[in-house]
Amino acid sequence: MDDIKKPINKVKDGSFKIKVNHFADKENEGPVEPKVINTVANGSPKDEADLDFLTPEQANAKDFLDNEMDNENEEVEDMPKRKSPIDWFKNLSNKRKAIFISLVLIVLALIGGGIYLVLNPNKKLPVVSIKKSTPTVVKPKLVPSTLTGLPVDPSVNNRTVTAIMIENSIDARPQSGLDQAGVVFEAIAEGGVTRFMGVFQDTQPSYIGPVRSARPYYIEWALGFDAAYAHVGGSPDALADLVSWNVRNIDQFANSGAFQRISSRYAPHNVYTSISQLNTVETAKGWTSSNFKGFARKTDSPEKTPTASSISFSLSGPVYNPSFTYNPTTNNYTRSENGSVQYVVSQTGVLTPITPKVVVALVTPLGQGALDSSGAYYSDYNVLGSGQAMIFQDGKETTANWNKKNLSDQITFTDNSGNPVKINAGQTWLTAVASFSNVSYK
Repeated sequence: MDDIKKPINKVKDGSFKIKVNHFADKENEGPVEPKVINTVANGSPKDEADLDFLTPEQANAKDFLDNEMDNENEEVEDMPKRKSPIDWFKNLSNKRKAIFISLVLIVLALIGGGIYLVLNPNKKLPVVSIKKSTPTVVKPKLVPSTLTGLPVDPSVNNRTVTAIMIENSIDARPQSGLDQAGVVFEAIAEGGVTRFMGVFQDTQPSYIGPVRSARPYYIEWALGFDAAYAHVGGSPDALADLVSWNVRNIDQFANSGAFQRISSRYAPHNVYTSISQLNTVETAKGWTSSNFKGFARKTDSPEKTPTASSISFSLSGPVYNPSFTYNPTTNNYTRSENGSVQYVVSQTGVLTPITPKVVVALVTPLGQGALDSSGAYYSDYNVLGSGQAMIFQDGKETTANWNKKNLSDQITFTDNSGNPVKINAGQTWLTAVASFSNVSYK
């Protein structure tokens, strides 16, 4: 090319138009059409397809752009490929797959519930009830207690029966543990002062007392239960009988570890024990069970109109004369003494009324025994043989006969025809009286 004219026109977008005129071509005659080249302000070409001529600046710009594009392409090639959702799911552990599926189902259920409520605004979603499986609890088979007739575990009847002498002087009140005895015997010891013997097998109270001395007639009653006999000393006759009758004897003087004296009461009204302590002595002596016959029992049959709602005993005077009030709702009797309800007290000070299920008056001849150290005569009851009895239960009175021929025999109750008179299950309270005239009821 010979002559080049370069008129420069600036375009609005900041680029320039360079008009190149070819006036002559020595090899090819004839005029050459002018071309217009667009460039940006920094000299780089705007449209490479239209370039027939590049200045050094334009060539450098083109190389720079080409290098940048190559670098970007390399970065794109180096990026890891994104996994598809299916591949992602396949790579999950079984536990996570289960969690994911559960979440999806919950979300779908919520969405479905929402759609249902929108389409049915007045309807409620159905409630799905899930039944929880409860483990089957095998209840132990219960049997009647030989002592009380109440339902107990069969192992209870294999325990040793324990009879405990409990004081009833004014200084001994309120006693402890007496409410848990299965059977209670009551009689006069001496000087008009009554005494109790609680017989235990079903229950195992941990606080019993005050424990006092032995008497022959209590020992005879205890032998009918093949019981171990717990006491603190005794009358001369009783101590001799314990040996001659080969009684399971737990005297506090020879077994002090089974008893303790409490500090809240003064002697001799402060000796206490527990069934567990006495059981330890019994086990050590080889007394692991008791062989005896219980009372004949029946189911409760309360009178619609009670005829014996209030019972009174005359023993030795107001301080020791007991009375019993019938409770129709519980079909038992609340014991009172000296004009007020008789309570027992726990080791923590909780008071509980004495409420036997059955009250029995045993008509037993009373005589005078030997003199004690205070000059009073020991009582002498003849508890062997037979006699009359008044049985109070179900709000009524039943006249019966009691029988005990030998020391080891149990007391039985029969009607005039010799048929057993059955009593309700629960605590049985037996009181020795001189005659029927010592008992009144209404």
